[in-house]
Amino acid sequence: MLSKATSALPQTSTASLLVAAAMAEFNEHGFGGTDTNRIARRAGFAPQTFYRWFKDKTDVFIAAYRAWWAEEESVLEPLLAQGAPNAALVEAGIAHHRRYLLFRRSLRLLSLEDEAVRKARATSRLHQVERMRVWAGQPDASTDDLAIMFFKLERLTDAVAEGELADMGLTEDAARAELARIIAGVRG
Repeated sequence: MLSKATSALPQTSTASLLVAAAMAEFNEHGFGGTDTNRIARRAGFAPQTFYRWFKDKTDVFIAAYRAWWAEEESVLEPLLAQGAPNAALVEAGIAHHRRYLLFRRSLRLLSLEDEAVRKARATSRLHQVERMRVWAGQPDASTDDLAIMFFKLERLTDAVAEGELADMGLTEDAARAELARIIAGVRG
């Protein structure tokens, strides 16, 4: 796993380039269709370079997941800071999830099959729940209540991004409206 020192390296560092290449590979080919040699080559390195920075493919997947969630925050934080309408936050979240469809599918599957990924996802979710507490400006808000809102947001955003409602012959309007209601509830 990346050390704290490694995660603070400049964007052009070897580790950062490997994480970016891994994210692109996971998003194009899924976790199962990606191998560490292709990640290294895509980043511009010999395959053995990968193992100087990461233990295995799961390790770099977790690092890519951390980068994904940091990117999601960097998309949402400015909108929240400027008081953007809830609908704008909904659209930004859906767009972010759509950009990473296959990666998100791999995340959901690996969360069921791999304890390290499950643990990383739990850590991420707790972090995101704490961010929701900050966004709401409610330091005493119930963690349980915020977590339930978070799960609704996450799952419904994935369903819209994946086109699951369209698969059922439904429109996304009601889902988008519900996402906006949940966000309104968080924002108070």
